[in-house]
Amino acid sequence: MKAAIFRSERTEPGSFLHVEDVPRPKLEAGHLLLRVVACGVCRTDLHIVEKDLPPLRPLLIPGHQIVGEVVEGATPELPEGTRVGVSWMGGVDGDCWYCHHGMENLCDRPTFTGYTVNGGYAEYALVRADFAFPLPAGLDDVHVAPLLCAGIIGFRSLRVAGVERRERVGLFGFGSSASLAIAILQSWNCDVYVVTRGESHRTLAGSLGATWVGKEDEKPPVDLDRAITFAPSGKVVVSALASLRKGGVVAINAIHLDQMPAFDYDKLLWGERQIRSVANMTRQDARDFLKIAHDLHIRPEVTVFPLEDANQALLGVKEETGRGSAVIVP
Repeated sequence: MKAAIFRSERTEPGSFLHVEDVPRPKLEAGHLLLRVVACGVCRTDLHIVEKDLPPLRPLLIPGHQIVGEVVEGATPELPEGTRVGVSWMGGVDGDCWYCHHGMENLCDRPTFTGYTVNGGYAEYALVRADFAFPLPAGLDDVHVAPLLCAGIIGFRSLRVAGVERRERVGLFGFGSSASLAIAILQSWNCDVYVVTRGESHRTLAGSLGATWVGKEDEKPPVDLDRAITFAPSGKVVVSALASLRKGGVVAINAIHLDQMPAFDYDKLLWGERQIRSVANMTRQDARDFLKIAHDLHIRPEVTVFPLEDANQALLGVKEETGRGSAVIVP
């Protein structure tokens, strides 16, 4: 099969991946072999190939928003030909304290698709059967791919922030994940305030019905009940914190964050304001979000790339030049 390979020793800038012919994965017990029909490109993929996250394998096939068809390893629940989605959480041990207490997203020995195991920037992918989700027929291949991480983790961020109906919610940064979360917030009758750099992102937020949209150095005109940050920047977290009412919550949706700047405790954190991190997702998050996405007809804007252009897809995420979510179609 053809696959886009990341070599951890690579040094040339902007050339993260090389498309090569490699052996097709062999079926293992408890796994499915999928024919990949689409794979979304996530900012976490960029963190991996830029080594913001430490390399764990000398050779890696990235990609963790996989839409595929079962070709081997079929089960009664997932027969051959079933269309499934696979996300960042590719497996858990099932035995640690967190797994036994309903917090599998914090598992001590997790598997991460496209990081600890090979992912979906390829024609085929091997995945654990119990972490593959049947996809509703109303969600087509290309448009469901970005939902499988950006959508699910955005939904979990709303849960971690404790968002309730009719609240004032700030979204700081407006990439793929935030643009999917806004539809859920609107269905909950929340007022959505967007702070983001990049004129194209501000235009998109306005077109999707945000209550207010501002630049990165602007503050929402009201005190927020909740805020979610999507940029990997400690400065953005402090800006979100400065926009909260007393008792409000900031949820940080980032797997990697640069250094947090110093801030004034008395003015920004005191008053029972909270900062929470968002770590991974659970299978229940995935099931709940996919149902909501189907019911709300969430259909993200996408830009499609062939596998050979995987580097261009990643650069578009890095430079924030693409429209909507990038999706690789082998």
